[in-house]
Amino acid sequence: MFIKQLSETLINQIAAGEVIERPASAVKELVENAIDAGATRIEIATAGGGKSLLRVTDNGSGMEPADLDLAIRRHCTSKIATTLDDIRTLGFRGEALPSIGSVAKLTITSRRQGSGSGSQVSVTGGKTTAARPAPANPGTVVEVRDIFFATPARLKFLKTERAEAGAITEIVKRMAIAFPHVRFVLSGSDRTTLDLPATGEDHLARMAQVLGPEFRDNAIEIDAMREDVGLTGFVGLPTFHRGNSGHQYAFVNGRPVQDKLILAGIRGAYAERMPSGRYPVAVLSITLDPALVDVNVHPAKADVRFRDPGLVRGLIVGAIREALHREGDRANTTGASGMMQAFRPGFSSGHAYRPPTPAPWSPAASPSRPLQAPFGFGERAQQDFDGLTMPAARTDDSISETVHVSEDRQRHRLGAARAQVHENYIVAQTENGLVIVDQHAAHERLVYEALRQALNDKRLASQVLLIPEIVDLPEEECDRLMLHAEELNRLGLAVERFGPGAVAVRETPAMLGEVDASSLIRDLADEVAEWGTAGALRGKLEYVAATMACHGSVRSGRRLRPDEMNALLRQMEATPGSGTCNHGRPTYIELKLSDIERLFGRT
Repeated sequence: MFIKQLSETLINQIAAGEVIERPASAVKELVENAIDAGATRIEIATAGGGKSLLRVTDNGSGMEPADLDLAIRRHCTSKIATTLDDIRTLGFRGEALPSIGSVAKLTITSRRQGSGSGSQVSVTGGKTTAARPAPANPGTVVEVRDIFFATPARLKFLKTERAEAGAITEIVKRMAIAFPHVRFVLSGSDRTTLDLPATGEDHLARMAQVLGPEFRDNAIEIDAMREDVGLTGFVGLPTFHRGNSGHQYAFVNGRPVQDKLILAGIRGAYAERMPSGRYPVAVLSITLDPALVDVNVHPAKADVRFRDPGLVRGLIVGAIREALHREGDRANTTGASGMMQAFRPGFSSGHAYRPPTPAPWSPAASPSRPLQAPFGFGERAQQDFDGLTMPAARTDDSISETVHVSEDRQRHRLGAARAQVHENYIVAQTENGLVIVDQHAAHERLVYEALRQALNDKRLASQVLLIPEIVDLPEEECDRLMLHAEELNRLGLAVERFGPGAVAVRETPAMLGEVDASSLIRDLADEVAEWGTAGALRGKLEYVAATMACHGSVRSGRRLRPDEMNALLRQMEATPGSGTCNHGRPTYIELKLSDIERLFGRT
């Protein structure tokens, strides 16, 4: 066996296997080059899902003939000079064009801004031609045909034309969100034209182009800073969600990335506000010193590595939760749209209404049982009645006083209670519309938030183990875990060092009941090792709190008096997170008066 030098073509094809995985990868590299060249208009044309044709046209700075000859050679770039510690451009490796040319038929036509003529160079399966004169507009046109024709094995692994075209669309959308000052046009025989006009500095307008116009009305702005790491962007209301994580976009110093740390931070921020199997909509941009992030983890440049991942994740979780605390309780506009659709003639959901069956613990199943009311609701009326209990007859003066009080309540965000429908939904009138509240879901959130507050205000009750449980761990994991011993102690978990490679568990949270202490400690150690935090225990406690809240709240089928309904509305207004229940479902839907008037053809 002899060692030999691989040919330049084979070297490029090996590199192409990492840089160019599919047609969408080539589009990403070419669009990044166009943006680095200062383009303000980028047109992408495809055919056959990008397998037959990819053409990227830009109005950037363009290239001279000598630049073209170097551009198709490996590791030739205008982006970096001597170091990888200060990367401020999208491209920097100098591998994309030669990699594409080694597996496809590549033609580059370019004309420098201000130059009188253009030039063209070609690469076919790694074989190059010298630059030659060619007619061209200022800027660059890169055409890729028959991608992977030189590597048939890779061609076999591509998906259908529709799937590959969809992947290209997704790449263009991500780049468009990152650079709203650039106009993007995506067209071709295999797709409907997508035209995204430039929006300048109006990032939210560009996000609305990509995510849909309803995102503008259901977005909350994020603007936070921690230790010179900045976080900006917009996130959707907890009730504005999607069926997959494809509507989560992350950018680091302007570079679109698909980083697990960032996605995990988004998921953690919405943990108790999102329904199971649903995903929030988010567009986040992180800015920091380039020396604090490594974008050279993989040739595709989609992954990054932060020097302080715990700081970045904490910033994301904290900023999103603060924003949701500030604005996350308002109703999303899609709920009203769905209601409007339901009222239209011919609409059918396919489900007939069934009155709720009271659970064994429900007050409706036991008429004489008083309402459990930790938020100051009045005692339940003992008489049995249908629908809403109306106040007794009053004099004219008392009626006027009642009307005045009701009008005053309408000025509140959730208005004044007017009726209870099907013993579960409170209908309230606001100054400019009406609100429908799910009483069980709303009170469930109120009880849950009270329990969560108790977690923060004092050390949780714990149960002392008769015999401390010794958990063996690697010494470095013990060291990391003990850094969080004080935090764990406040949550009712008392641990202490037991020799170099073990910890002793002396107390566990009483709320958890019987718990496998060894398994809990190992899970916490794993989390600390990965994220630098010990939030798993708090997550378990909050899950228990959510279960307790569900069973301790006002049940569906429970008849409420007017003062009880209004008390519930006022508590919702004063409680963060009350726009969703513990399972992430909306607690209320708002319908504007203008929407109601449209239903009756009055506008």
